[in-house]
Amino acid sequence: MAAPRDPAVPLYTARHTHALPSLGSSRKVAFASLIGTTIEWYDFFIFGTAAALVFNEVFFPSFDPVTGTLAAFAFFSVGFIARPVGGAVFAHYGDKIGRKPMLVYSLLLMGAATVLMGLLPGYATIGIVAPVLLVTLRFAQGFGVGGEWGGAALMAVEHAPEHRRGFYGAWPQVGVPAGIVLGTGTYALLSATLSDEQFLDWGWRVPFLASALLIAVGMWIRLTVAESPIFQETLDAKAAAKMPVLEALETYPKEIALAAGSFVATHATFYIVSVWLISYATTKLGYDRTAILTANASLSLSDIPMILAFGLLSDHVGRRKLFLAGMAVLALIAIPYFMLVSTGNIWLFLLGGLGVQACRSAVYGPQSAYFAEQFSTRMRYSGSSLAYQFAAIFGGMSPLICTALVAMTRSLYSVAVFVIVIALISFACSYLMTETLRTGLRGDGAKAFG
Repeated sequence: MAAPRDPAVPLYTARHTHALPSLGSSRKVAFASLIGTTIEWYDFFIFGTAAALVFNEVFFPSFDPVTGTLAAFAFFSVGFIARPVGGAVFAHYGDKIGRKPMLVYSLLLMGAATVLMGLLPGYATIGIVAPVLLVTLRFAQGFGVGGEWGGAALMAVEHAPEHRRGFYGAWPQVGVPAGIVLGTGTYALLSATLSDEQFLDWGWRVPFLASALLIAVGMWIRLTVAESPIFQETLDAKAAAKMPVLEALETYPKEIALAAGSFVATHATFYIVSVWLISYATTKLGYDRTAILTANASLSLSDIPMILAFGLLSDHVGRRKLFLAGMAVLALIAIPYFMLVSTGNIWLFLLGGLGVQACRSAVYGPQSAYFAEQFSTRMRYSGSSLAYQFAAIFGGMSPLICTALVAMTRSLYSVAVFVIVIALISFACSYLMTETLRTGLRGDGAKAFG
């Protein structure tokens, strides 16, 4: 394990050619990361909402409701299969030529795929070609978002003051709930103002088409920020890795595996609540569609201050303690949470949801800093992205897994048991990781096993 760095010794010294970023620069990069990730995750999540509400009828009308929902969630999962592929490609170039250009390209790819989805004819118009094109565009979405997280997180962390890496790294994390608030809120508004026929015919397309305007704003913001100064020094010294993804897998296999495992439950429960539960609650538990969409948007809004607070807290108590606490509590409250959900009472749904959100935020807030601190600068994009996206494969399949579990057991509590199991897996992986609060971002990074 790398020895803890003396906090009295500054990370930036006279030998470095690039000055310590100013506080204003750190804030600008954090804001730019927030806006960009909000837009990209908005694009990615509106697919999940549409899959839960209408895709079974628009693209799989010949299937029975359960099979159609399974097919829609299977297509939803394709994006997560694509994410490690995109993460590896973007990470390769992000560790070779820079973080900033990869963020621009990922935003463009996501935007184009999302707008095209909004223009895509349904099964009734072009037959089997419709779902084929849908899965192709979903793969493109997953490929693009696979490169997003690593670049946005590293830009924020590598520009941050040394003693506030957790807090500044939490800003791109806020883009996830902000994207959900924006997307789910848009769907809730459409659901409340349109008839079922209008919503099914054209209303679901509006959030996809609106992405064009959001992408233009995001591109303008991202093009105005500077490259990470820490990475720029690596480029200037001609020390960038030649094959960073392969080198990261060879140098940090345990760190990547443990980091991925530590995030599995956070990622999976996110999609269980924000995607699968929308479908189950409206079709099986009697919740009103508009009410459940509004509730999910409200819960996502509550995530924003919690993520920032836990990111800041990690700068004082450490990253690992928060990971462990979040997963331990999640395992304990899983069954009570689904008991509250099964009542059909929207206020109890919200109460249970707040508990789950807090557990996830305890992990998600400090995650950018914790993952970045595991790896050296020349392989940081690769190591962080691979860990995140490997966890994403399993997490993205959770709606499909939950649908299958309930179909087999006819019990919502089978999903609660599933949540307990993955929470314990993440707890174990977090336990085996090393605390990195005092580790600098230069050098060889932290080693999970000495």
